[in-house]
Amino acid sequence: MVRWAQAAELPGLVAVELAADRLFEQMGIVFPPGTTMIEDVGDPGPVLVEGEPPAGFALIGQADGNVHLDQLAVHPDSMRQGIGGRLLAAVVDLARAAGAPAVTLTTYRDVPWNAPWYARHGFSVLPESVWGPQLRALVKHERELGIEVAPRVVMSRATEIGE
Repeated sequence: MVRWAQAAELPGLVAVELAADRLFEQMGIVFPPGTTMIEDVGDPGPVLVEGEPPAGFALIGQADGNVHLDQLAVHPDSMRQGIGGRLLAAVVDLARAAGAPAVTLTTYRDVPWNAPWYARHGFSVLPESVWGPQLRALVKHERELGIEVAPRVVMSRATEIGE
C-alpha cells in the first residue's frame, strides 16, 4: 500500500536508492560520487513509500505549476511486483487532487526501465520549447551534477482523466 513516508524511514531509503542506482551500471551508466537524492530530504513530506519496511519510494516536488517526480526507486529485490507502477499512479493521483495539470520528470531515454517504462504509463517526451523556467533550472542542475552521462529526456503526463 502506498503511503507517506515517516521521518524514521528516510535513512533506510538510502539503501533502496543505492541498490536501484547500481542497476544502471549494466547499461554503462555510472553516477558521479555524491549524496543520493533521498539523503538531501530533511522532511518526509514529499516522499511516498510502499512496503514495511519500504521497498520503494517516490520523491516529489514542483516545477512550473506541475508536480515533478524527482526520483522513483524500487529495491531490485522487490522489482517486478508492481511497486513502481503503484507509486507512479499515486503521484499522478496526488497531482490531480492538487489541481496540477501534469506530472513531469527527467529520465534516461534509452534505459528500458526509464523512458520506455514511463511511456507505457502514459508519459510522453516534452519538447524543450515548452519547458518552463523551473524545469529548465532542474535540467541545468542535473547537468551540473554530472548525471547526464547518457541521453536524457523530460517527460510529462497530463493529470486529467482521458488525457
